[in-house]
Amino acid sequence: MAIIDNTKSRSYVIQGIIVGIFVVYLIRLFYLQIIDDTYKQIADDRGIRKEQVDPDRGQIFDRTGKLIVYNEPSYKLMVVPSQVEKIDTIRFCEIIGIDKEQFIKKMKDAKSFSRVRESVFLSQISAEEFGRIEEYLYEFKGFYTAISPVRKYAYPSAAHLLGYVAEVDSNDIKKSNGYYRNADVIGKSGVEKSYENLLRGQKGYKNIVIDRFGRDVGRLNNGSEDIAPVAGKNLTLTIDIELQTYAEQLMANKRGALVAIEPSTGEILALVSTPSYDPNMLVGSARTKNFAKLALNKENPLNNRALSGYYPPGSTFKPVMAALGMDIGSLTSDQGYSCPGGYVMSGHKVNCHNHPYASNVELGIGHSCNAYFCYTFRYFMEAHDSPEEGMRDFNEHLALWGIGTKTGVDLPNERNGNVPDAEDYDKVYGKGRWKASNCVTLGIGQDKLIITPLQSANSMAIIANGGFFFTPHVLKYAEDADTILNKFKTRRETGIPDSIFPFVQHGMAGAVNFGTAKIAKVDSIQVCGKTGTAENPHGKDHSWFSCFAPEKNPKIAVAIIIENGGWGASYAAPIASLVVEKYVNRTISEKRKPLEERMMKAVLIDAPELLPQPEQKTPVDSNKQKITAQAAILPKKQ
Repeated sequence: MAIIDNTKSRSYVIQGIIVGIFVVYLIRLFYLQIIDDTYKQIADDRGIRKEQVDPDRGQIFDRTGKLIVYNEPSYKLMVVPSQVEKIDTIRFCEIIGIDKEQFIKKMKDAKSFSRVRESVFLSQISAEEFGRIEEYLYEFKGFYTAISPVRKYAYPSAAHLLGYVAEVDSNDIKKSNGYYRNADVIGKSGVEKSYENLLRGQKGYKNIVIDRFGRDVGRLNNGSEDIAPVAGKNLTLTIDIELQTYAEQLMANKRGALVAIEPSTGEILALVSTPSYDPNMLVGSARTKNFAKLALNKENPLNNRALSGYYPPGSTFKPVMAALGMDIGSLTSDQGYSCPGGYVMSGHKVNCHNHPYASNVELGIGHSCNAYFCYTFRYFMEAHDSPEEGMRDFNEHLALWGIGTKTGVDLPNERNGNVPDAEDYDKVYGKGRWKASNCVTLGIGQDKLIITPLQSANSMAIIANGGFFFTPHVLKYAEDADTILNKFKTRRETGIPDSIFPFVQHGMAGAVNFGTAKIAKVDSIQVCGKTGTAENPHGKDHSWFSCFAPEKNPKIAVAIIIENGGWGASYAAPIASLVVEKYVNRTISEKRKPLEERMMKAVLIDAPELLPQPEQKTPVDSNKQKITAQAAILPKKQ
């Protein structure tokens, strides 16, 4: 019985202790909340604001280490709608430089995004405006300023290749799996889009302690809970910015495109589309207005003709046709064809210019004989059991050259081009009711054959290499990009024996030495090229030239088209040869200076009514970005 009493006593003691502790806590809580208002004042006077910290976007360098894209600070005004109290709207609008209607719309947009999370109220604020707003912002609770990096371009060149960044839209946000939010920026075209995941970096966050006026009074726990942003990866591109700029100067006031490739690697040395624009036009507060003007410009300067321009290749296709014919045995290197002013069959004639007899492949290419390559195509087709089979083989061959299909270049919006198939002619003539003679001008790059300037440049790289190529690309080096870079090192074969290509190469050298492309001759360099005059049903013919140089150990392959430029030798050939000379010799000889001046001054279109280009300031000291163009960013030599 005594044992039971002792147990009850201990139980009462424990219960008493628990109740006592609880009472003490109640008394303390009562004191803090009712009697002592110190913590209440702190709670009332302080708040926490979680701010996103945008990372520095990766910088971009050219193949020689020149900095071509970097970042500068940009200021913006942020808002948290739920924290906005009654304010003097008129005064607020006067301070930040907007009207009341704009204020209402911006607040509505912010609330539709989130009432409790911050969003951008006003972006791209100048440093002067930023200072004025900061001075008075304490009067307007719920608003605060932030700084984020904005893109700057050191050269007024390479707009189509580099691309631009802009604020995300709803589709970008939806596809990002939560990464992007309102007012974030994303690459919208060019390299900025292709390598967005490398360039964008990782966001950071900081927890700001604010007073009741919305003023910053420090960091939560001295910043120990902040997350630092991680800058994006720097990219080294394959382009030579000096060559790019020079090519754009030659192409000024002309409509067309130029692509230069290093044959041994597939690296793109220059990619030009004209008319063009200064990439800095699509940066900052004037971006929206400038973009609208560019989009509405009749010359369509936003269109990248190098990747998406559709053109018949004309006579620049003849070297390819020669290689295809010799590959299947329907053409031999010593085959000659007569040319009585053109190719004549069944009362139909394909005209040709006056030239000596083309007694072999090299002379056929050198003299650019239309009859020669109409025969070459005809016998290519007739070497098969049926026209349908011949056309299928024609397509399969060209697909291996990257013609009629995408080359796989690491830039957005590349188009396939077009190589017609049997169904195309079935629709015109009826199934089984057509033959080679109905499409014989395919052999001279006409009819329904369509290519892009990039595909033409790539075909020159194939001929220069002797039958293979590497996927054309613009990324030369980036940290953690080995998987991407390795696919550019894979050799892509056309299946044509390398023994065939010397005949094609010599023929192209002949075109420059004694044929239709003599204007492209450079005394110190053997240029191997082919002019082309592509028929244009909408106006004056297009001027083509495709080439590579030097003949031995080629360093560069170029394709250029000048819309409505007439003969290939008129503009395309001289411009391409100047680009070759500039790249190989790094200078233009005095003998060819007058030609250079004439090409630069040539105006073939009405000058596009673009906005004045902003003043260019190449960064003298890139240490402000904490990164310099050092050899460390370039891949090590193997």
